[in-house]
Formats: sequence, structure tokens, C-alpha cells
Amino acid sequence: MSLKERLMLDLKQAMKEKDKLKKSVITMVRASVTQYEVDNRVEMDDEKVLDIMIKQVKQKNDAIEEFAKGNREDLVNEAKAEIDVLMKYLPQQLTEDEIKVIVKQSIEEVGAENMKDMGKLMATLMPKIKGKADGKIVNKFVREFLQ
Repeated sequence: MSLKERLMLDLKQAMKEKDKLKKSVITMVRASVTQYEVDNRVEMDDEKVLDIMIKQVKQKNDAIEEFAKGNREDLVNEAKAEIDVLMKYLPQQLTEDEIKVIVKQSIEEVGAENMKDMGKLMATLMPKIKGKADGKIVNKFVREFLQ
């Protein structure tokens, strides 16, 4: 079953269960997918749908930071709940230790020695962890190891 089909089934289930949060998150994802398909006149595969979900998780995390600055705990909690729904569709997230191992392997693979090699390293590293780890955490470890 494709991810789009799974989203549709989950949307129907959320409507039956009157789960407003899950329904709104799935509707948001499906709207983004449909918008992309219409704009680019293409049929999206699972990888592209995952890209959209990853982007939305990143946007929600950024929003959480802003809401926290404004002391809006209600909005922070809502955004966290939306992220939890999205995370159910994403691949299992890597732990920090797993990320460190992958970063070290990639550094050895590329032969990176300093910050000048960061672009080359990230180009090799990101496909390995796409959707499985937050880019900010990966960036932090890369900087730590290349210093």
C-alpha cells in the first residue's frame, strides 16, 4: 500500500473516530501533496510524500521554538501533538549514538579533515539519514568531529 493510500485510509478512520487532530494533520499533508502534484503535473511517489512530511515536521519544530518564546504553551502542545501524528508515518528515527557512528563512517569514507570538507561530507551523509534524523543534530555532530 502506498503512503498516499495509507493517508486516505487513516483520514477515513480519523473521521469515523472523530479524531480532530489526526484528521487535520492528515488533511494538511494531503493538501500539500495535491498542491505539489497540481503545480508540477506529476504523480508523487512515497519518497516525495515523505519529503513533504519531513518538511512539515521541521516547520512545526521551528514554530514550537517561536511559540515558546512567546509563552504560548497551548500552541507548543498543539504543534507537538501534530508532530507526533506525522512521526507515525516517518521511518524510525536514529538515536544520537547511531548518528555519531554514521557521521564518523562518512568522514572516513570521504576523507574529510576540516570544515572546508563539510559540503562534500554532507552530500554523502544526508542520503544515508534522510528522514531518519533531524538535520540540526547531524550538523552539530559534523561540526564537532571536523573541528
